[in-house]
Amino acid sequence: MEKRALVLTSWYMPVRIVTWQDAITDLVQGKVEPLVNYSEEIRSPSTVIRCPAVVRILRPTKGMKKGIKFSKQNVAARDGHRCQYCLVRLTLSQITYDHVFPRSRGGETNWDNIVTACRPCNFKKEDKTPQEAGMKLHSIPRKPGSLPVEPLPIMGDMPDEWMAWVK
Repeated sequence: MEKRALVLTSWYMPVRIVTWQDAITDLVQGKVEPLVNYSEEIRSPSTVIRCPAVVRILRPTKGMKKGIKFSKQNVAARDGHRCQYCLVRLTLSQITYDHVFPRSRGGETNWDNIVTACRPCNFKKEDKTPQEAGMKLHSIPRKPGSLPVEPLPIMGDMPDEWMAWVK
């Protein structure tokens, strides 16, 4: 069986896609509740469970309690997938990190010192501050309180059971 399950946050936003086995494990552990099931059943000698198609997380995960994780994807989302110097729109593979205050001078890799940049701007800035390089930084880097909701990329055919949750 090649079924996948759509996982929703506790406030019903699509967050990821997992295998049916992972969905069953989370269901049995009480981490999720099923919202929509496939017609197939999973059987053991003592239990029959309908294969979950859409599940909802019952409580926030540990990562959600600590705030937003620092990652390339989250920095890109915070910065709107744009170079913070020339404002050109970039794909995730085109984005580079730029240390506003260079690492060679003690600049840290954290929310308050990293912005997204295109390669040409990052190379132009080199090992300087934006002021020293004569470049304008369009937004001051800060740790966000929340990130914009980005659509969950779904590759291939989407099961009919997901249609109400993915738009």
